[in-house]
Amino acid sequence: MMALSKRTLAGVFLRPRRLSTAVSDIRTVGVVGLGLLGHGIAQSAAEGGYRVVGVDSKEGMVAGARANIAASLGKMAGRRVKKGEVSEAEASEAVERTLERISFGTSLASVADADLVIEAIVEDIDVKCAFFESLGGVVKESAIFASNTSSLSIEPMARASGRPDRFVGAHYFNPVQLMKLCEVVRTKDTSPEVVSAVRTFAETCGKTVVLCEDTPGFVVNRLLVPYLASAIALIERQDASIPDVDAAMQLGAGYPMGPICLCDYVGLDTTLNILKGWVRDYPDDPAFFIPQALQAKVDKGKLGRKSGEGFYVWADGVNSTKPTAVSGLED
Repeated sequence: MMALSKRTLAGVFLRPRRLSTAVSDIRTVGVVGLGLLGHGIAQSAAEGGYRVVGVDSKEGMVAGARANIAASLGKMAGRRVKKGEVSEAEASEAVERTLERISFGTSLASVADADLVIEAIVEDIDVKCAFFESLGGVVKESAIFASNTSSLSIEPMARASGRPDRFVGAHYFNPVQLMKLCEVVRTKDTSPEVVSAVRTFAETCGKTVVLCEDTPGFVVNRLLVPYLASAIALIERQDASIPDVDAAMQLGAGYPMGPICLCDYVGLDTTLNILKGWVRDYPDDPAFFIPQALQAKVDKGKLGRKSGEGFYVWADGVNSTKPTAVSGLED
């Protein structure tokens, strides 16, 4: 994750900038922020045949991304060998070719010549806007910028970048290596050619692309997060138990995981932060509210699977594949 301080952006949005030249083919992709999503995006792009430059200000994150990508590629190649799809030699060669397409750096200068730069840093609008303002002064004018935000509005970041015509949301899902969806989000200023170019890029990397306007949560989270909040409100009212709510949605709606379990899996703090932002920015929308039970869990550090306990108990923490017991509501 890039370490950037917050800053006031007044005046940045008012600075005029001429529209860039025609969209060029995407050949080199920069990925800034090498956490779980960032290094997954880098791997996916390299597997799609693109030259990739992964950047993070922290050396440890760069080293971790390098190791994680190599391990992930090896694991996926091993599965293909086991299924008889390729030989061990072919699998090894494919992994080496993919790794050769990825380079790393700790400075934004490393992505100066990228055709597309995808941001995957901390989910904070002020930090992201400051980042894109800086990026706009480093990367060539013909480059396209994309944010991997899952819930923040795209337009403020696009304006801060100084190239709103060349800016989209590109929302990937974790783990990127396995999840097939990419939401491509356009603003009123985004060039149709830019949308087309990013769509082609994502599809070349094996993703199914859905297009969306710049609306809160885009498609998936706009539907999913209020659903999670409503499920928590239901158990908060004691209308049904936690296991029964989850069983009802699994067996009655055909969902692979119930909403309470899913909320634990995603992270209760993640869900809370999204809801807080929406309640702040869209106070008149009744779909956006914060269940007291969710706030109480986060206040006690019970964040779900990653902390070992949320509405369920996860005995192996982040390595858990399913909960081991019900924790219940806080007093």
